[in-house]
Amino acid sequence: MATYLDRILARHREVAALETRPLDALIDAARSRPAVRGFSSALRAEADRGGLGVISEIKRRSPSKGDLNVGLDPVALARAYEAGGASCLSVLTDVEFFGGSTDDLVAARGAVELPVLRKDFTVCEHDVVDARLMGADCVLLIAAALEPAVLIGLHRLADELGLDVLVEIHDERELDHALAADATLIGVNQRDLVTFQVDHDRAVRMASLIPDHAVKVAESGVRGGADASALRRAGYHAVLVGETLVTAGDPAAMIRELKAGRS
Repeated sequence: MATYLDRILARHREVAALETRPLDALIDAARSRPAVRGFSSALRAEADRGGLGVISEIKRRSPSKGDLNVGLDPVALARAYEAGGASCLSVLTDVEFFGGSTDDLVAARGAVELPVLRKDFTVCEHDVVDARLMGADCVLLIAAALEPAVLIGLHRLADELGLDVLVEIHDERELDHALAADATLIGVNQRDLVTFQVDHDRAVRMASLIPDHAVKVAESGVRGGADASALRRAGYHAVLVGETLVTAGDPAAMIRELKAGRS
């Protein structure tokens, strides 16, 4: 049975196969863009201060949950996240499945000083270059979506363009692939790709296996301060939180709860 990820990736690969823009010219344009904001360094700095970094996500909907906050204002939400103490932003740019857009990322980044992750399904070099061109500071590479050699190549291109790279994994095999790509920012998705159930035990197990030189991020299923506190104790430097924040009545207060580790 095809998973949500399978269907999303199939569509993104269809689009990538139709790409006709000359890659070399795009890479040259990307290299001329202004300097990025340090995404990984912002998370590391928070950890060095003894805190938990919060990557706050701007997400309108999801394939599994449907509409979450389709009418959100990316500028207002980004400012609320910054006011609450977020370390970084994550902005969905997938249009078809998540209702996101490049415009959301550009608007959110322009409203705050926080580094921004382009949260999308990167399948080709054009996707990496587009992240840099639209102003993102970090790009997502999902190990489950990419052959190991492709993961290495896309990570290398992102490095060359000055982008930080969040490599998302689920298990030990994918961790090996991430480390082979020289990943230094590694996210563990707590959500099972087949059942979409959250597995906190997996996150705890994987945290102990990720080398200490890497910034460790727990993704998905963080519902409040208690979850955040448990993940911090497990060794994570940061949490990436979407649904909990975009559906919160006071997202700034929710971020403060996550950072304080209380419910």
